[in-house]
Amino acid sequence: MPLVVKKDQSRATFEREKVYAGIRRACEKLPISVEQMENLVNEVERYVQELGVEEVESRVIGQFVVRKLRDLHPVAYVRFASVYKSFKDVDDFTSELKVMLDERKH
Repeated sequence: MPLVVKKDQSRATFEREKVYAGIRRACEKLPISVEQMENLVNEVERYVQELGVEEVESRVIGQFVVRKLRDLHPVAYVRFASVYKSFKDVDDFTSELKVMLDERKH
């Protein structure tokens, strides 16, 4: 398993439980089963392994999770994206929602 390069350039081992915790928070109180969340974590872990690299940026992992959550449930997607993309205010939420709604129209 590759090392994860964090935003501050520190490195850490990939921790499946950290990925699961972030997904679980995003999916809290939504109609998403534990099995669906575990399957997503499995996909993330498999994706990271299949990259075949010694190090992977946390950003790459986050982007993968965001794409998967977007398909799974729009609220879970926005929740995860708000942390992952470091939304600063309501305008950031509004912009992201607008993009998502525009994409649904097409």
